[in-house]
Amino acid sequence: MSSPKVLFGFHAVGVRLKTAPQSIVEIYFEPTRRDARMRQFLERVREAGVRLIEADGLRLSKLAGSHGHQGVAARVAVLPQITSLDDLLDQITEPPLLLVLDGITDPHNLGACLRVADGAGAHAVIAPKDHAAGINATVAKVASGAAETMPYFMVTNLARTLGELKERNIWCIGTSDDAPKTLYQVDLKTPTALVLGAEGDGMRQLTRKTCDELISIPMHGAVESLNVSVASGVCLYEALRQRGG
Repeated sequence: MSSPKVLFGFHAVGVRLKTAPQSIVEIYFEPTRRDARMRQFLERVREAGVRLIEADGLRLSKLAGSHGHQGVAARVAVLPQITSLDDLLDQITEPPLLLVLDGITDPHNLGACLRVADGAGAHAVIAPKDHAAGINATVAKVASGAAETMPYFMVTNLARTLGELKERNIWCIGTSDDAPKTLYQVDLKTPTALVLGAEGDGMRQLTRKTCDELISIPMHGAVESLNVSVASGVCLYEALRQRGG
């Protein structure tokens, strides 16, 4: 059995409490925090029958590895995950919608991307094992529970994985500032993998060449680009809109 891991923050712990309370070993909370949000949270914990332990801010910070714990942390069992992208794609009965991230190394960006992917109904997020952030406590905190629900696959060779997606008739659409066609000029109702690179650097050259098509997000103000999590949200929600909302 895998060793327990730590989740922290109201969203991350709350989602696990909602979806798999039996997997929570114990929840630590800061007793000096007595606001309505904490009271409501503790009431839910007690209703679920999960063990509660009082802990001061220093202990919570050490447990979470962060000062952003909001007075809440939990030791939880690792939930079983679909381990293969192929297995996931075999189970999908609707046109797949995938988010591919190339070169996203900031855990805050990854967490935000997982959150927006979950919200938009994407089926999975894919990233290379190199030049990418993995799931850690910070990612889980920023993802607000989506790190628990959104499949995240780190692949050895991203270009090869894109090629395998294309063999499954999944159209790989990359985003680039200099693309002649915009996001709003492509059909996202078909099986689609949206490929985004890091802000500034963009996709790596091989990733770019492997895409079936390149699109841009229209920019009408002074700034030249969007944060990758914002760009992911714009693209994924346009796909959701086209697919009927």
